Amino acid sequence: MNPFRRIARTQPPPLSDEQTRRAWQAVSLLLDYPSEELVGRLPLLREVADGLPEPVRMPLTSFLTHLSSVPLGEAQRTYVETFDHTRKCCLYLTYFSCGDTRRRGVALVQFKQAFRRAGVEMSADELPDHLGVVLEFGATADLEAARKLVTDHRAGVEMLRIALADKGSPWADLVAAFCATLPPLDGEGLEAVQRLVEQGPPQEEVGLEPYAIDPRLHDGPGPTAPAPMDSTATFPTIRVGAPS
Repeated sequence: MNPFRRIARTQPPPLSDEQTRRAWQAVSLLLDYPSEELVGRLPLLREVADGLPEPVRMPLTSFLTHLSSVPLGEAQRTYVETFDHTRKCCLYLTYFSCGDTRRRGVALVQFKQAFRRAGVEMSADELPDHLGVVLEFGATADLEAARKLVTDHRAGVEMLRIALADKGSPWADLVAAFCATLPPLDGEGLEAVQRLVEQGPPQEEVGLEPYAIDPRLHDGPGPTAPAPMDSTATFPTIRVGAPS
């Protein structure tokens, strides 16, 4: 099936800002590397899911059921295989818009500036474009600024959802739940997703130092684990990525 046909085009029921924050906080936590601490939060997260509209609740509940039914070690191995070893399933949003090019450093600065305007500072070794970090930022600091970041990288979010679905990954339900909190794609947005599906992220055409602007970006073994952001959210802040 053409993946373009699987892009959601219907209007989901509107969520209140509070519902959106709760949904985004739940998804941000569940995008973290599976741990005993995360498993211990599943009952609370299920309560959160129960209070959300059906298009968000159903895929979120499906993922919660999966995570609670598999051994932790299996969930951890699958997480690493999915997000650390599969480029199409990258959780860093600027990868989809900029690929392995110099422009990615500039895009990361835009994320950091949005965080800084909201009073959130990230350490020098953190990458602010991780989807889980952006959702936590929206849930606990500045929802509108996070919406703008997500909207600017919506094609990448849809590409991630499609790639996870093609892989048969349980995390596809989690990203689908997040996408259900967003407005439907318009014509330009659909075309951007189609181009990304067909062509993939941009590639550097010249030079040997594609990440000269930001030396933290390199072809390493997988995502590093940034420290959590300060927050007064109901849920504890997340720790993104698998431990090194």
